[in-house]
Amino acid sequence: MAYLLQQLANAVPLAALYAALAFGYAVAFGVMKRADITYGALFAFAGQMLVLFADVGYTRMFLILPAALAFGAVIALAYTLGSSFLIGRSIMLPLSRKSPNTIIVAALGMTIILMETARLASNTRGIWLPPFMNEMIVFWDSGGFRVTLTEIQLINTALMILVILGGAYVLRYTGWGRVWRAVTDDALAAELCGTSANRVFLSAYIASALVATFCGLLATSYYGTMDFGAGLMFGLKVLMIAAVGGYSDPLKSAGGAALLGLFETMWGAYGPFLWRDFVIFSLLVLLLVLSRRERVVP
Repeated sequence: MAYLLQQLANAVPLAALYAALAFGYAVAFGVMKRADITYGALFAFAGQMLVLFADVGYTRMFLILPAALAFGAVIALAYTLGSSFLIGRSIMLPLSRKSPNTIIVAALGMTIILMETARLASNTRGIWLPPFMNEMIVFWDSGGFRVTLTEIQLINTALMILVILGGAYVLRYTGWGRVWRAVTDDALAAELCGTSANRVFLSAYIASALVATFCGLLATSYYGTMDFGAGLMFGLKVLMIAAVGGYSDPLKSAGGAALLGLFETMWGAYGPFLWRDFVIFSLLVLLLVLSRRERVVP
């Protein structure tokens, strides 16, 4: 029983991460209507910039660890959001209006560029952050077997849930959320009513990238590093994870992603670990096939 409770506790941070990523991805997908693996690359890029510039701040600028982490986070935020602005304005927006199906190819190219930029900037070195905020919080003690999570896991989970709740509030109760829903339903009709669909597209893309950046910083602060190839893997994974709850509603995407995080943790605890990714991707493909609706995509 205690082991099961520990696995359920372990699933909470992963479920929160998947849910936040899926929520952000659904915001951009609503206006783009095409698969975009660049989102996962931005997530990984933010983490890679964090470890790179935190290392620069600590080893070259001789900052104390908190200051070095803050320096890395600020630079990572600037680089990632700047990159997302350029990608959204110069590549994704023009393609979505003239040749939407080429977005998939362009996204792959952007993913490779971001991955290689991070790798070359780091001289292909694997940089690790020192562990911090690893104090164990005990939830239950059963004869020496304790159900625990670390401080950083709890803080990251709380922050990711706040991102989802804050984003849901913006989409449901603010003027920007109303115009976003209008553009996702019918961009041309929104234009005829006086809304700039291009402006909404770009702001939605940057908002999505902001969520990816925030999640990348939090995930890297916990795991300690971000692999150079993680961009492509997370891009594919988030694309399919978001589909579990459907792309039409970011909250539903987040809920489906959270359930998948729970399933992945349970499989890692009770199933063969080497088969985990195969089973997860097979399940995602099956869900995509079963939930597929025949419709014309403009």
